[in-house]
Amino acid sequence: MQIVVAGQGYVGLPLAVRSAEVGHRVVGYDVDPHRVRRLAAGQSYVRDVDASRLRAVLDSGAYSATADAAALAGFDIAVITVPTPLRDGVPDLTYIESCARTLGEHLRPGATVVLESTTYPGTTEELLLPILEEVSGLKGGVDFLAGFSPERIGNKRWSFDTPKLVSGIDAKSLDVIKGFYDGIFQTTVPVSGTKVAELAKLLENTFRFVNISMINELAMLAASLGVDIWEAIDAAATKPFGYTRFTPGPGVGGHCLPVDPMFLSWKAQQELGVPFRFVELAADVNRHMPDYVVRRLVEALDKRGMTIDGSRILLLGLTYKYNATDLRNSPSARVAELLIDLGAEVRGAEPNIPHGDDTELNVLRVDAIPDEVAAADAVVLLMDHPRFDLPMIEKCATYVLDCRNRLSGPNVETL
Repeated sequence: MQIVVAGQGYVGLPLAVRSAEVGHRVVGYDVDPHRVRRLAAGQSYVRDVDASRLRAVLDSGAYSATADAAALAGFDIAVITVPTPLRDGVPDLTYIESCARTLGEHLRPGATVVLESTTYPGTTEELLLPILEEVSGLKGGVDFLAGFSPERIGNKRWSFDTPKLVSGIDAKSLDVIKGFYDGIFQTTVPVSGTKVAELAKLLENTFRFVNISMINELAMLAASLGVDIWEAIDAAATKPFGYTRFTPGPGVGGHCLPVDPMFLSWKAQQELGVPFRFVELAADVNRHMPDYVVRRLVEALDKRGMTIDGSRILLLGLTYKYNATDLRNSPSARVAELLIDLGAEVRGAEPNIPHGDDTELNVLRVDAIPDEVAAADAVVLLMDHPRFDLPMIEKCATYVLDCRNRLSGPNVETL
């Protein structure tokens, strides 16, 4: 089939390359010409897609990248994987709207459009479908098919082995969409409608968001009580049922956890006039975790007769999660900002991000070498990437605030 994947980011590019590998003719569409040029040159910026895989589908002609909407003509299935950010707490669906209008201009009878972008329940039927119908002059469920299938990226171990939820605006749409994803994913899970699939995605991330918030707040409480939260977590995790292990950290980041639960909170307030109190409380706790990290660091330096003003602080691990290459919404940015405002000299080591690709962070980039670690008045381990030499850090650092419970010794304190 002729496939269009609109949006060639962390979700769209892996899907596009995989679709090409299983035999489809794939057009990767993105409005960013710089991104398109990199893809056309065989340069992958997504960890889940090796450059060798990208070059293979380019060379075979099964995949092409373009910013030219004219190249979308004639598609059988189009998948929308564009961002859905929050703007001042309100879902911004303008990327979906714009993409829907572009696809609508090339929509033909018998074609299918699938939304993968995370959003609130009702978006597919109440926003996407009317735009497609308006622009194309066709009728959804009669002339063309549509549905929603939430992305589930973020775990390299599972990848396309992750069960894939699929839904459609009607039975025919579900049948076609399920058939498409059956050829890409090991398991597909059909649900009764698009709103169920949209809510299921938000449920997955809200579950993690709320539980991370709970363990973060518990970590702050345990520290005040003089209890080792990490030992308590290990002890609780020996229970083989009724417990899921979550660990504290400097905050949540990325494109999902800080954003997706707020879609549900916004929808509840707008449509029902009621707050989603769990999410709002969780958001408040997680939003202030960087403040707690900085407060702990200030207290630690004070005990050593030092002030944060003028101190040299080395932040280790700047991405939003373990071994990631993504800085979006990373709590490290807020930690650095707070330290700089207090007068600290802040440096950051992030082995997974090339120097120059970190415009979101206003810190001097360095490598985590012994001299750099030893020269810091304090080291903060924000993310325990495997490329960090942890024994060296234990040996060379004067003081470490370990937010991941990976280090030990008299010069180490855990979050």
